[in-house]
Amino acid sequence: MTDQQSGRQPGRRQVLRGGSALAAAGLGLTGLTALTGCSGSGDTGAGGSGGAGDPRKGKITVWSWQGPAAELKALIPDFNKSHPDIQVTVEDIGNPAIWDKITTGLAAGGQGLADVLHIGVDYLPGYVERFPGGLADLAPLGATAHKDAFAAGLWQTVSPDGKRVNALPWEANSAGFYYRSDLFERAGVDVGALQTWDETIEAGKQLKARTGAHLLGIDKPASQPDAANFFQMLLQLQGAFYFDLEGRITLDSPEAVRAMTLIKTMNDAGLVSNLAGGWNALMSSLKKGTAAVLPWPTWFGGIIEEQVPEEAGKWKVRLPPAVRRGGPTAATVNSTHLAVAGSSKQQAAAWSFVEFALTRPASQVRIYRGKGIAPALLKAYDDSVFHEPSAFFGGQRKGEIFLGALRAPGSAVNYTADYARALKLVTDAQSKVLLKGADPAKVLGEAASELARQTGRKNVR
Repeated sequence: MTDQQSGRQPGRRQVLRGGSALAAAGLGLTGLTALTGCSGSGDTGAGGSGGAGDPRKGKITVWSWQGPAAELKALIPDFNKSHPDIQVTVEDIGNPAIWDKITTGLAAGGQGLADVLHIGVDYLPGYVERFPGGLADLAPLGATAHKDAFAAGLWQTVSPDGKRVNALPWEANSAGFYYRSDLFERAGVDVGALQTWDETIEAGKQLKARTGAHLLGIDKPASQPDAANFFQMLLQLQGAFYFDLEGRITLDSPEAVRAMTLIKTMNDAGLVSNLAGGWNALMSSLKKGTAAVLPWPTWFGGIIEEQVPEEAGKWKVRLPPAVRRGGPTAATVNSTHLAVAGSSKQQAAAWSFVEFALTRPASQVRIYRGKGIAPALLKAYDDSVFHEPSAFFGGQRKGEIFLGALRAPGSAVNYTADYARALKLVTDAQSKVLLKGADPAKVLGEAASELARQTGRKNVR
């Protein structure tokens, strides 16, 4: 995906704002692989106390990528009005290049790292786990004062033990259900009334029979890591993931089997188009109208507007149906964060910039207006920009829809340092289900056992 206007990239583990869609497809895996393959250096010896330097002066460097980097640069003049003696340099490292660069710096005991690091939720636990002390503890600098300022579940993600704070949340994307309202109307389906994915599958059969459109698409051979996005969304709608908060494997939990079984049911009914090829195939499908539903996060609305502007008024969005009747329809499926390097000699000044960028509503509103980056900071949503009707989405106030999701009860997600291994095994299992008709429970059980063998982590069911 490329949102050339905003500089967004596809897939959040892959998809945070960046350059081209082609470059973005598969992003993250390189860095994830590097992280997985790194034995870690244990304590980096970098300190990580979160107290070095003077909060009023110093020279700091920030690493981010494309769109987010541009927005951080744009904040500097306002920041310097209140912090005139802190000189900030924002470097656009690129995505996925930033992950390898951070990993290399952490493995070298923090040498060469910037003071402020932009980190995705899929990398943060791995960095913390592999490189203790590699990131500064922000608690001594005052981070805990902002504990209740962010969307549900995110604080536990950055502060698993409730004491040490590894980063502050920046972007938070909720699971979305973008759909072609005109196709569903032709099929005689009231999309707003669909409460569960089982009901949605039945509606999809009617949709396919009357319009020829598939319900949704999946990269069946898993040509890109994003092939598992839908599966992960179904997991998170149940409060589950590949690992529990203790880092134990839950890859073949009842929730996982339920999610994969739903996918198999859709596929067996002929409701899933094949998006082999990843992002390009997805964009092609979007332009051709192959599928009526795009179960993608908050940021994807901008992609739809950009790719098919002639379809204004035909698209709408809602939160996903529940996996089980009465279950949650909200989940934060990806997020990014700003951390301070444990090796930084200017941790206090770095924190001053992080706090200015992420806890000040005006900063987040400016970033949202510039690049459409959905803030984790709930107070930012008081601004009218999040409550304006969208002409493209039939007059819906889609900002309010996703705000409702951010306010809903949410749980933290633990990606661990072994996420890349888990993701590969999951996508392989999903391909067996979609291409060979394999039994979901069997392939997930095999994947969980293999993950336990590779990582030494305990498998719990």
